[in-house]
Amino acid sequence: MRLLALLFLLFSLSLAREIPFTLEDRERLIRLEEGQKALMQRIEETNRRINDLYTLMLWGFGILFSGMGILIGFVLWDRRTALEPAVKKARDLEEREERLERVLKKLARKNPDIAEALKEEGLL
Repeated sequence: MRLLALLFLLFSLSLAREIPFTLEDRERLIRLEEGQKALMQRIEETNRRINDLYTLMLWGFGILFSGMGILIGFVLWDRRTALEPAVKKARDLEEREERLERVLKKLARKNPDIAEALKEEGLL
């Protein structure tokens, strides 16, 4: 058992030796750091492009929806403007009809034939 412990101690001491840091290792680390910097720069450039694309999409959708809103507003304004003369004419005809009906009722008080005709039509 002691022999096994001694062998284990010697083996662990032989593995515990410090490995020297060579010039080749230093050059590898420098190349690795340069590669990492290039990769980070590329990632930042990609993020900037994505942000630019996002901004472009926001502007595009903003312009699209603004145009749609303007178009809907124009359609509503045009409909109201186009219907206004017809509504005015209908209102004028209703006023004229009411005046004619009042005149006929006044005449019906004096003339029984007009009163009879108005009763037949359900206006009196």
